[in-house]
Amino acid sequence: MSKLQPARPLRGRINSTLRQFLDNEASGGLVLMGVALLAIIVANSPLADSYFAALHVYLGPLSIQHWINDALMAVFFLLVGLEIKREMLDGQLSSWSRRVLPGAAAAGGMVVPALIYVAFNYDNPAALRGWAIPSATDIAFALGVLSLLGPKVPASLKIFLATLAIIDDLGAVIVIALFYTADVNLYALAGAALVVANLVIFNRLGVMRLWPFLVLGAVLWVLVLMSGIHATLAGVILALTIPIRLTPGTPEASPAVSPLHKLEHALHKPVAFLIVPIFGFANAGVSFTGVTPATLVDPLTLGVGAGLVVGKLIGIFGIVVIMVRTGLAELPAAASWGQTLGVSLLCGIGFTMSLFIGLLAFEDPDMQDRVKFGILGGSIIAGLSGYILLRLSDRRVPELKAA
Repeated sequence: MSKLQPARPLRGRINSTLRQFLDNEASGGLVLMGVALLAIIVANSPLADSYFAALHVYLGPLSIQHWINDALMAVFFLLVGLEIKREMLDGQLSSWSRRVLPGAAAAGGMVVPALIYVAFNYDNPAALRGWAIPSATDIAFALGVLSLLGPKVPASLKIFLATLAIIDDLGAVIVIALFYTADVNLYALAGAALVVANLVIFNRLGVMRLWPFLVLGAVLWVLVLMSGIHATLAGVILALTIPIRLTPGTPEASPAVSPLHKLEHALHKPVAFLIVPIFGFANAGVSFTGVTPATLVDPLTLGVGAGLVVGKLIGIFGIVVIMVRTGLAELPAAASWGQTLGVSLLCGIGFTMSLFIGLLAFEDPDMQDRVKFGILGGSIIAGLSGYILLRLSDRRVPELKAA
């Protein structure tokens, strides 16, 4: 009977946690679009002075902007770390066959944009510090655009995009740790290492309550902040120590009893609908006062914009073509080449992580503004181009045999 055995489309067969992730990220992306637009409007309105002044008001040892960028974003990175760990152990990255295409595409999507940025700024040592800015993909924005297309885009492409972006986030975390760390306070770093050791011991002892991990995680954040390493990395480190409990007799995790799944589930909506929008509102506001054509064609602005639009497209789609034609991988199920090209363009929406890296790379407000122009311009071009191409693409896979 149809009531007992309803037909289930591909989307209905997706792991429920991943489905919720996709839905939350897509909806959060739409919210983020609105918030980013609001920040730009406010930054160019009579409220601009109050907007910028409020961000620099100090609450205790940090300004409001630092509380947002260093504390709230640590929670964002905690969620990123949880997603990476879960996908590696119990999801789309749990086997080589699942990792190979999005992993290779993510690598290409990080390297080529960085090379394009360097090509624009090779003669400016100060600007070269921002080489990693166009290497990041904003999964919330990209999935938000995909959600506007509804069932026109196959679920397999949404999973491909989400998986690629998660690997991209892992790469961004590594880049931040290696290349955007200030002078290190060895005493604070030693204290952080001691806290991490205790977190690992809790994990090994089978502690399944979350509160001991979260209490030590708060201590870890303070010590990492004091150490000179960017405080948000404390979120990733904490995530990697949170236990994931497998169902007895199977390699699969049990969301009902797994601390990692519980924390990830609890964080999805606050991060998607509160933390990331707050970050976007605090950092997307850029004033157009005094902007000239020279600003828009500045190598820093062009390097970021071209890296996001052209670099992501070449790096991701080029790798996919090579992998498929050589028989090393297959296109996502039910996806056409046109749709894969469109998703590659959507990966050029950098926003959250690109803004974050840009703020780490440059302290000069003028350089930060040029970075923001590049990110906003590149992200808008990539997002609109990807949306139009996906809108016009059909779901049939044209013949393109492996070589």
